[in-house]
Amino acid sequence: MTINGTEATPARRRQDTSMYSQTTRGITVTVKSVYLEDQSSPADSHYVWAYRVRIENQGEETVQLLRRHWKITDAVGRIQEVKGSGVVGEQPTLHPGDNYEYTSGTPLNTPSGIMVGSYQMETTGGERFDIAVPAFSLDSPHQTMRLN
Repeated sequence: MTINGTEATPARRRQDTSMYSQTTRGITVTVKSVYLEDQSSPADSHYVWAYRVRIENQGEETVQLLRRHWKITDAVGRIQEVKGSGVVGEQPTLHPGDNYEYTSGTPLNTPSGIMVGSYQMETTGGERFDIAVPAFSLDSPHQTMRLN
């Protein structure tokens, strides 16, 4: 996996074994995040994650992913919104039974955070609708746990 031109190796990344899934209108989005130790610099408040997204069309319509919208919240509540065309430079078309996977990444200034989003889809008939991307956590081993 390559983020910012650097390949993450299994020995230098921390796997978050949690997978998050949500289905909207027959389309299931599943996300899994990975903390990238080798691209992070906790001393400089720079933490980096990769996330793998799988989109499965379990419905009866052919759809195309047109746009993405992310809300990324860091550990102190700062929110960054990201909107744009497609995902990783593509606008995939999914026929019934198809799936599409991609990997992307995000940096934060805090050792943890959360992401949530949506994709705008369009049917072959021109109908546009949004599907939910489930909220998923961005956790690093540098986050100190506090109960109160």
